[in-house]
Amino acid sequence: MKKPTLVLGGGALALLGLALGLSLRPGNDPVAAQQPAPTVLQQGAAAGPAVARLGNQQVAAEELKGLFASLPPEAREQLRGNRAALETWIRSRLAEKTVLEQADAQGWRQRPEVERQTRVATEQIVFRDYMQSVSQVPADYPSVAELQQAYDSGKSAWVTPALYRVSQIFLAVGDPQALEAVRKQAQELSRKAQAAPGEFAALAAQYSQDPDSARRGGDSGLQPLQQLVPEVRAAVARLKVGGVSEVVQSAAGFHVLKLTEQQPPRSASLDELRERLTQALRAQRQEQIAKAYLEGMLNTATLSIDGAALNQVLEDQPQN
Repeated sequence: MKKPTLVLGGGALALLGLALGLSLRPGNDPVAAQQPAPTVLQQGAAAGPAVARLGNQQVAAEELKGLFASLPPEAREQLRGNRAALETWIRSRLAEKTVLEQADAQGWRQRPEVERQTRVATEQIVFRDYMQSVSQVPADYPSVAELQQAYDSGKSAWVTPALYRVSQIFLAVGDPQALEAVRKQAQELSRKAQAAPGEFAALAAQYSQDPDSARRGGDSGLQPLQQLVPEVRAAVARLKVGGVSEVVQSAAGFHVLKLTEQQPPRSASLDELRERLTQALRAQRQEQIAKAYLEGMLNTATLSIDGAALNQVLEDQPQN
């Protein structure tokens, strides 16, 4: 079960979507894409201590710090709390470096097509970096009034859904032949918990096979229904606070659930949205400044297009 996340309505200025798009382009995965340009680090040429190694290759601490520094604060915190995703990125980065080492040994970087793509990629990096330098947003933007106006204009859409605090006793099914035996154990635990709901935490700590929640007496934290697996979602929706469910079977195993708290939907406050809304407004303003800069260049110089040459290029293109 995941941590609760803010759900934003579709008409909320489209600002947060814009900020996300800007922060993750190009190559938009926050783990895989925001990495430094591929560079093969040979053994002995490391920048700082190694976090992980694979043969001659390594991921240095400085490289990992660079990854975190390149991410927006919210994405950084999500990655910091997702150890599995971070370790997956490290494994992928080591595999990439190993492949690059093999390619370099075969002179792959000197192939004409690779050199052409490298030039194109370099131009794009220079273009984006330079455009960022000439489209800086004033440090005091947005003002308090501008931030308030943006919040008020989309206030009806800044909504957090109903939140549910669910505790569970989870029993995994490792062997299909043990399915019925595990089901019977889950049913017995459900009967005990329904008879004595106050003992649910102790039962979860003793029997649940979800270590993270078991350490908290089965508590999985507050979260919207949408973040629960469908089978669990349906069962939780039927529970009243303090109630314990019958056995719920999912693809992962069997769940016995207790609803310990429910919070109704509400509008998020400006304080809750301040950081993300500020980032979105600044990203939007930077886009506007960059667009005006490019349009100004086009308007102050004479543009000519050779129609015949353009037609010839089009004619030379292969037909589908």
